Amino acid sequence: MKPRITMITIGVDDLERALRFYRDGLGFKTEGIFGQEFEHGAVAFFDLQAGLKLAIWPRKSLAHDSGIAPGKANPTEFTLGHNVASRAEVDTVMEQARMAGATIVKAAQDTFWGGYGGYFQDPDQHLWEVVWNPQLLPRD
Repeated sequence: MKPRITMITIGVDDLERALRFYRDGLGFKTEGIFGQEFEHGAVAFFDLQAGLKLAIWPRKSLAHDSGIAPGKANPTEFTLGHNVASRAEVDTVMEQARMAGATIVKAAQDTFWGGYGGYFQDPDQHLWEVVWNPQLLPRD
């Protein structure tokens, strides 16, 4: 298997609320919700970067499609990392997320490894890390 990830799908409790958070609050580009005519089909996609999309899909639909019963959400299972170009940009993105309705779970601060970052949770408790890593600066 080649390590090629093109889609990150996260389960959400309220598709419209999640759409507003990512589209209106964080400014992610989307064409809106597709598949509403199908049972378990409603989903929204966001372009993240070349070749990578974020999908939001109701948890019940994801459980139905996978055949796995829905369980209790655990925000520490994984994080979505957003690497930025400066310390100031960390603060800007964290404030934008807070204004969009995110919960700041760890305010931005210096890290033990020489960077600067913080954590927020989206309305469905998915954990995002916003970080400036001087060794891994974004290219754009």
